[in-house]
Order: sequence, then structure tokens, then C-alpha cells
Amino acid sequence: MPTPDRYSLSNKLTISRALVGLWQVADIEKEGEIIDPEEGATHLADYAQAGFNTFDMADHYGSAERIAGALLQRRDAATGRPVICTKWCPKPGPMTEEVVRAGVMERLERLESDKVDLLQFHWWSFEHPAWLDALHQMAKLREEGLIGEIGVTNFDAAHLHLALMDGIPLVSNQVPFSLLDRRAAGPLSDLCAKSDVRLLAYGTLAGGFLSERWIDQPEPAAISDWSKMKYKRFIETAGGWEVHQTLLRVAAKIAQKHGVSISNVATRWVLEHAAVAGVIIGARLGEDQHRDDNLRLFQFALDSEDHAALDAVFEETTPLPGDCGDEYRKPPFLTASGDLSHHLDEMPKAFEVQPVPGRPDEARVLTGSLWEDIAGYCRARRIGDRILVSGTTATAGLDRSVAPGDAEAQTTFILDKIAAALTALGASMDDVIRTRVYLTDADDVTAVSRAHGRVFGEIKPANTLLEIARLIGDYKVEIEAEALIRSRSS
Repeated sequence: MPTPDRYSLSNKLTISRALVGLWQVADIEKEGEIIDPEEGATHLADYAQAGFNTFDMADHYGSAERIAGALLQRRDAATGRPVICTKWCPKPGPMTEEVVRAGVMERLERLESDKVDLLQFHWWSFEHPAWLDALHQMAKLREEGLIGEIGVTNFDAAHLHLALMDGIPLVSNQVPFSLLDRRAAGPLSDLCAKSDVRLLAYGTLAGGFLSERWIDQPEPAAISDWSKMKYKRFIETAGGWEVHQTLLRVAAKIAQKHGVSISNVATRWVLEHAAVAGVIIGARLGEDQHRDDNLRLFQFALDSEDHAALDAVFEETTPLPGDCGDEYRKPPFLTASGDLSHHLDEMPKAFEVQPVPGRPDEARVLTGSLWEDIAGYCRARRIGDRILVSGTTATAGLDRSVAPGDAEAQTTFILDKIAAALTALGASMDDVIRTRVYLTDADDVTAVSRAHGRVFGEIKPANTLLEIARLIGDYKVEIEAEALIRSRSS
């Protein structure tokens, strides 16, 4: 019998190129009935027996980790030890050694294991800088042997680049990627070509909307499961139901040509991208598990005629906005609920606002860097509707220089820090009317301008960029900003 192809993410971790995704455990259990771990493990063992021995889950996928833990205890000699990939998605806040260790130990307890093969980290808002602290702590636990390899989830190219330039040993980034959502084929794939990080693609079937079931069917009026609620928003953003039907019809012709399913075509298209190590295919435990159909992924390939036909349809669709992960971090929130209400009660602010003594109409923000107290300044100060942001460098915590030597990565971190200060004071980057950028090396102007443009491309504040002799510390760039809060017309 054929088995899924394999891929080595590192010399310590080899995965099936078709991973079994367990996100639907949460959907099955949302009414309160929990899957028996042993019964669930039996279903997973059937997958492993067919060669699908790599399982992907998360801390919020109901009891998925406990089901995988029950499977690990069976130690089936015939199939070998399964590969466990789970995700840790903490609420933004301080990521101390104790907090991170507790998060990892909870994964190990639920998995009944002394090591997580691949621990993937998700962060809800890059304005909160503690995500880098968390990844550095995870790297220490990797050295201890509690984590096999580290990955991230829903990171855009800019922040994946920042993490790599700050020394985080990443092997993967799990992101949505499909015929419907082609964002990962852009900057993320370009970055993967320059690094050892590879993509693990989910959503390849768009919650099942990329299948025979939906071809020539009316647009659904009501949707009950979270996955379809989310991907229905993707369809609407990409051009609507009729455009989606056109895509399905073209995929159906390609499927008929190769004697496979529409789902095979959709998933194979993602799998053939050089940046993709594996595709994650959801499993509803105890129901039709599609293993034989999924094995066909590795028995055919798309040819130039197939790609040309799909490319023609892509021209009729509207590209999803932004980069991967933006659906969780900025409007329009392309999530099941249309916001983050089913993930977080609220988004904690990175910095606290302080009153200004003797000036009741003013407020300021401190970020805790060493020089704020030494030199006696604040990160940002609000006076009425005006906010002034001090010159900001890529400093984490008290005095650690982030991504030394890489001006583009430092710019990404700086702009996140400025955004967090503005958010604390009741503003946003949309309110910025001026920035000033100071560079120590004019050769970095393109990289820094590109990072500045990712944030301000539509806002277009007034800007000045200067080359200067040097900056204090291991920094290549410093940025200051000014914002003016005013009403926006509808």
C-alpha cells in the first residue's frame, strides 16, 4: 500500500507530508460531550497504521492533546512512535521563565510525554513585545530536551524574519494556504527560500468548501461549525459564491483528468509549493476519515496545463488582504465570529498609561527601557489630541538589543513598539501624521523603507529619513513619530 511522503524539518524531526489535524475535536466537543481519550486514540491509531503518523493539535482544541497522549501510551511497535505537533497560544502578557515553563509542562502533562516533538507558538498581537521573550524561553527548554523543535503559527513574513534575526531556532510556520487564500505564496515563501524554515499549511480545503459537496450548490444561508464560518468569510472576501463556483468547476475538470477528487487537486496545489513541508488535513474522529482519498495526493502531480487553468481563475478573484495571520490581528477579522471574541475576552495592552503630575489633561507611557529613567523621558506623551512618540530603538525589556545587525527586523520591532504606545494612549497607527527615521547605514534604506511601508503604505504620513554617524548601543535604526487623533468619516 502507498504511504504519505515524508519531510525532514531538521535532523531531529521528520514528519508525514500529510498531517492529521485535530481542530475538529473542539467543534465536536463544543456542546459539552467529551470524546473518550481511548476511543479517540483508536481512531488516531488507524491513521498511523495507514502511514499518517503525524498529528497536529493545540492547547485549545478541546481534549485533542489528551487523546494524543493516550495514543502515545500504546507504543505500537508496528507503526512506531507517532509524531506530535501541538500549539501553545497564551494570552498576551509577561512571558517569564516561569510562565513559559508552565505552558510547556501543561502540554507535556496532557500528552503524558517527556517531550513535545514540535511545539508551535501563536501570539495574538505583535504590539505586545513579550512574544520574543516567550520564544527565547522556549529555545532554552529545547536545549533541556523538553521540546524537540520550535515552530510558530500564523506569523507574517516580517515577524518571522524578526524572530530568525533575533536568533530563534525555528523550523516551521503554520499558516493558511489554499486555492482561495494564496497569501503564503508571497513574502513568506520568499523568506523560506532564504532560510531553513518551512510552511505547514492548514485550511487547504477551506473548511470543506473546496470539495465536490459544494459544486453547483446554492450559497449556504446558515453555517453551524466554526471552521466553515471562518472560511465562508474568506470566500466572501475573495469575490463571493459565484467566483467560488468558477474555481470549483475548474478544479473539478482537473480532478476528472487525473482521476482524483477536487480536494486532492486543492491540496496537491499547496503541497507542490517549494516552501511547504506538509499539509494539515482535518479529521472528524469517528466519522468518514478519507484516508484512501488522501493517499492519492502522492500518486499524481499537477502539470503546466492544470496550473494555467487555475491561474486564470485566480485572476478573477480578489486576493485576501495583508499577510498570513492578519485575519487574527487587524480588520477585517476573517475569523469564525468576525472578531476575536471566541478566542479572547479582551486584548491586553502592552503598556500602562500614567498621569502627568500637575497636568490633568495629559498622559504618558513608559516602556521600561533603561534610558527612560536615566535620561528622564517617556516613550510617548499625549497632550489633548496630539501624541508625541520619542525616538524608539529595537530594545526589549531593560536594555536588550533586538536583531542586532538587521535594520529591517529592528524597524519591524520599533513600529510594533510605537503602535503599542499609541494604543495605550487611545490612538492607532492610522493617526500618525509624521515619522522620522534615523539610519546608521544608507545601504539599509531600502530594507527599512520596505518595513515602514508595510505599516504606513495606506496611511502615508509625512516622513523624513536621515543617515547619521552612529546610534548609542547595537542599533542600526531609530524612529520617532507624531500622531493626531481626529474623527474618521465613514
